[in-house]
Amino acid sequence: MNVLEMLHDPELFGRTFRRNWRGADTWAAWRAFLGMLFGMALDDEARSIASSHTARTDFPSEPFREAFVIVGRRGGKSLISALVATYLACFRDYTEVLAPGEVGTLMVIAADRRQARVIFNYISAFLQTPRLKSMVASQLKESIALDNHVTIEIHTCSFRATRGYTLIGVIADEVAFWSSDNSANPDTEVLSALRPGLATTKGLLLGISSPYAKRGALFHAFRDHFGKPSDVLVWKATSREMNPTLSMATVAAAYARDTASARAEYGAEFRDDVVGFLSLEVIESCVVRGRLELPPLGDVGYAAFVDPSGGSSDSMTLAVAHREHERAVLDLVREVPAPFSPESVVQEFADTLKHYRISTVTGDRYAGEWPREQFAKRGIQYRTAEKTRSELYLELLPALTSGQAELLENKRLIAQLVGLERHTSRLGRDSVDHSPGSHDDVANAAAGALVEALGHEPVYAVLELAKEELAARNAQTVAKRADAIICPKCDWHGVAKRGPIFHCSRCGHEFGGPPKEVGPPPRAGLLERINR
Repeated sequence: MNVLEMLHDPELFGRTFRRNWRGADTWAAWRAFLGMLFGMALDDEARSIASSHTARTDFPSEPFREAFVIVGRRGGKSLISALVATYLACFRDYTEVLAPGEVGTLMVIAADRRQARVIFNYISAFLQTPRLKSMVASQLKESIALDNHVTIEIHTCSFRATRGYTLIGVIADEVAFWSSDNSANPDTEVLSALRPGLATTKGLLLGISSPYAKRGALFHAFRDHFGKPSDVLVWKATSREMNPTLSMATVAAAYARDTASARAEYGAEFRDDVVGFLSLEVIESCVVRGRLELPPLGDVGYAAFVDPSGGSSDSMTLAVAHREHERAVLDLVREVPAPFSPESVVQEFADTLKHYRISTVTGDRYAGEWPREQFAKRGIQYRTAEKTRSELYLELLPALTSGQAELLENKRLIAQLVGLERHTSRLGRDSVDHSPGSHDDVANAAAGALVEALGHEPVYAVLELAKEELAARNAQTVAKRADAIICPKCDWHGVAKRGPIFHCSRCGHEFGGPPKEVGPPPRAGLLERINR
């Protein structure tokens, strides 16, 4: 039984995927996709639909081993993904490619487990049909074991956790929104780790997602394979093209609220207003390899920034930095992931700040007065940041792109900086934030500390300036001494000029001035009279 026969069979899924609804064939586009995906013969209507959504004129007779579906929200992606997963797990024979005792795994991968359970629950419901129920050997919360040595499992987008499996198929759900604090390119790295596991079984890698920014594995597949005679199938369609039952009023309202967002959410267009803020190459050029942390130095003034958290969901982070000449140097990054006791973390951070002789820390306005009070109890003044998180990133950008910042070799910091996105509003104003579903706690603290360091004159710079001013004064003094008048009697240079006469401040000798007139010697009689 092929996938279309399974879809039409009333004893399997015929009721779910009924051909007509109010006189319209609402699943025609998805049937054309499934037929092309598995290399089946297509009729003229299906060929026309497939050509319009793939921009291809060739229709291979062999199944694709890799496909990416770019469809807007509410287009039926999850249900079709579950159908494909059920077909791969139940209606294909893997005895020739599986060794004795080996289990073939069909992975359903999403950004998190809750999102992956949407498709998993559809699969579980499909397996409750009378013809398939007997195949279920056991079922747990996140896995289903079948009696044909196939297991269906939920996984998250981790390139480490997905290695080592023999895979019969992979459903990569919403792959455009995969993110990780431990990887700068999580979607690309995860898919690269999965492909070897599919090699021996010739399993299918199906990436299915609504589009987002023009980067990542989904966009690269669209750029490299859409409309080309390739061995990778790329299918692109709007929500209503794949699901005509979606209300037009709902789509129109979304366009009225935010056109750029609606074009991606329902129109299946990659967003032009969302771009990567920093490239991995720029960030790695600022990373000092092997430097994990720097100890405090006696002649250096430090700046610190903290990103507080209540301890239930987000991490609480601290970063310390200083300035060297025109460069900002990141000295320390601390992260305490949730859950944790907020007061104990504040105590830990306060001790670290005192170790670096820091009495004032800057942070955001989180939780009102709570951080200020807690740090004040421990002798640290908490100052509210004047700049927003977005403004800190934008101010740090020139220092990173010009190489005027030194970063620590911290994987979470690098991954979070790479994951930042620049959004441009209708008025042309830029803002920077983390991508949906990801975090930037470490990046925020590091950016705040580096910006604070760049905005303060370092201690050593003040000392250097004082030395330069003293040297200039000494040079002026020497120059003045070179031009000074020397007393002819005691060789002293402290000579003051009083009118035309020079007066020595040491011996009191006066010299210089106009020459005195000398007349004839007086007569003797006159001298005698004067003497008398």
